[in-house]
Amino acid sequence: MVDLDDIDRKILTLLQQDSRMTMQEISEKVGLSASPCHRRIKILEERGVITRYGATLDQRAVGLPVSVFISIKLVRQKEEDLERFAKAVAGWREVLECYLMTGHRDYLLRVVVADLAAYDQFLKQKLTRLDGISSIESSFALDQIKYANALPL
Repeated sequence: MVDLDDIDRKILTLLQQDSRMTMQEISEKVGLSASPCHRRIKILEERGVITRYGATLDQRAVGLPVSVFISIKLVRQKEEDLERFAKAVAGWREVLECYLMTGHRDYLLRVVVADLAAYDQFLKQKLTRLDGISSIESSFALDQIKYANALPL
């Protein structure tokens, strides 16, 4: 874990809100001149606190309105089985999130697709073709109540 002071936290909060802010805007809001502010951001990047910059898209606006949460149970939980599953899932664009879980399921995936036919295709052409899966349970989101990708600093 990286030690963060109040100014680092303010910088990170601002960047999470709008990563297109200029250095001048950020520095004014945190009470530093642009040069020390830039140095702090570079250090945060080098330490792996800031991993990338990007745009957050509205999944409905880009034609992917269906969110599916998929619980996966593997036949075995041996290291090679876990690694094989994780490697396969990492290459699938439909999978936005994948978590190794505790409890009676091994993985939880969040998948986005255009419609039920697209999910059926994903299921049949990708997920069910993986060896070592014992069961697949899909839950379709009816509505998104909250979505955040900003950490609460």
